[in-house]
Formats: sequence, structure tokens, C-alpha cells
Amino acid sequence: MLKHLIVKTSSLGDIVHMLPAISDASRKIPGISFDWVAESGFIEIPAWHPEVDQVIEIGLRKWRKQLLSKSTWKAYRRFKKQLQASSYAKVIDSQGLIKSAVVARMSHGESWGYDRHSARDPFASYLYENKVSVPYLEHAVTRNRLILAKTLAYSIEDLPLDYGITENPVFRQACGELAKHEVFQGKGIPTKNIVALHGTSRKNKEWPVPHWHNFIQKMGGMGYQVLFPWGNDEERQRAEEFANRNENAVALPRCSLTTLAGLIQNASAVIGMDTGLLHVAAAFDKKGLALYPATEPRLSGALSTSGLIESIGGEASLDAEAINARMMAIL
Repeated sequence: MLKHLIVKTSSLGDIVHMLPAISDASRKIPGISFDWVAESGFIEIPAWHPEVDQVIEIGLRKWRKQLLSKSTWKAYRRFKKQLQASSYAKVIDSQGLIKSAVVARMSHGESWGYDRHSARDPFASYLYENKVSVPYLEHAVTRNRLILAKTLAYSIEDLPLDYGITENPVFRQACGELAKHEVFQGKGIPTKNIVALHGTSRKNKEWPVPHWHNFIQKMGGMGYQVLFPWGNDEERQRAEEFANRNENAVALPRCSLTTLAGLIQNASAVIGMDTGLLHVAAAFDKKGLALYPATEPRLSGALSTSGLIESIGGEASLDAEAINARMMAIL
């Protein structure tokens, strides 16, 4: 059976949102397989799914900043060669942007994408050979499932929501390596732990620092360690501040996405702001709280099989005492 290509380059949450569509296709079309084009920082994620054979790395974010560099054009030629090395039955752009549509047309295969009423960028639709209509106001996960289903001619009505990554042993292996790190003082990762995803892309999406200190103390009273990953210097400094002031808080070392996924999979619960890692927690059907002080979670919030992650938006997400009480009830 011929292989298909998925173009979904970024970001973290958007790529996770596409995983259930791959699971759907593998249920409906036994033996199907996919390659996937993803940004450099996210290439680990598509590879988590067993039906993805090859992840083709693209570095658009970096290339735009160094457009005149020889290394940029060398990397681009390497990407183009890898992209065009295979012929695909169908190439599905599930991102719906000009940049992703261009990549789809560059590949060797029949290009499919959203029509102009469905795409995030309506102009992208003019680049596809074939277009499908998908309701714009559906949740992002459903939109991804529908575009692949319509492209490959099957229905998702009888299919469960399945991200397809829970049985991958790579998470257990990565978590085992993290457990040896000195931050755990030779005791390994605590059994009762809450992963706190405090980092996010904008200041108005963050939780106030005093709220976090209060949360840590409340969880400590229940015997839980609160683990703080980070992705940049500002987040690292904040995580270290939490750890320095609270004996039951741990500032983690820098971790790969696979290691963080393993940590999340094995956590007692997760709490986090509007960030891509919350969607990883949803993929594992973890219990927890997703806080959205500045965004609307209805169309792109954490969506899990059992709905164990509760999304809380607006002013309610900034009520520290109510959030603490809700987490204590969840635990």
C-alpha cells in the first residue's frame, strides 16, 4: 500500500491534535502508513505514533531568522531532497497555512487541504489540487480527524478518540533515565507527584507566582511533590524559586519532549496553563486542571478520551483557592 504524507509543522499542541487522525486511519485502512513534515523543535512528537514511519525535519522558524546564511540554504536543500525522495499517494496539509500548503505542493503526491471556508489562511486553499470542507468551529482535534477522513474516504462516527501513543515504551525508558538525576537525590521520581506546566507563550496566560507558592503548600499538605519543567531561562529561574522556597517542589533539569511526556504519563495529576504539553497530558488521559486566563478553550483546549482534564477559563482560572480545592478533590 502506498504511503501518505502529513504536513503539520507546528506547534506542539497542534501536532498532538493530529495524532488521533492517524489512529483513525489505521483502524479504517489496515496497513496504512505515514510520513510527516514537522518543525525541528517538534520532530519527536509524530514519531511517538506507531503508524508514522519517517519524520521529515523542516526548520522554517530558524531559516526565517538566518535567510542569507549558507547553512540555511544547505539545510533547505537537504530538506527538499528528503521531502522529494518518496512518492506519496496523497499529501494532506492539515495546518491550512500558506507555508504548509507550499510544502504540500513541493512534495511528490496529490495535494489535499482545507477549502477556503475551512482553512486558517483562506489563500492556502488555492495551492491544493483537492479541497475538503471541514466546519471551522469544530475543536481542532475533530477538524484534523475530519480532514484525513474526508481525504481517505471513511467515517469517524464509530471511532473512539485515540491518540495512539500510550503503549510506546520510549516514555518509560526516558522517565527511567530522568529518575537517576541528582534533583531526586537518589530516591527516584516520587510516586505521589503533580507535574506543573507553569510556562506559556504570553504573560497574560500565566498564573501569578504567589498562586503557585500557595498551590505547592496545599499539595505538600497532602503528601505530593510538585514537579516543575521549564523551556527557557525565565521559566527555569521561576522553577528554581519554587524549589528554593518549598521543600516539596522540584525544579527539573532540561528535558526532551519525550522525557516530559514520560513524566506526564506517570504523574498522579497535571496542572497547567495554556501550553502544548497540556495536550500531551490529554493524550494520556491524565486527570488534572487546564487553566485558561486569557484564551477560550472550547476550540483548542485539552481534549481527552475520558474528559479527566478539566478546562477552566477566564476569572475562574485565577481563583487560587478554588483551583486548590478542585485539585484536592481530583486527587
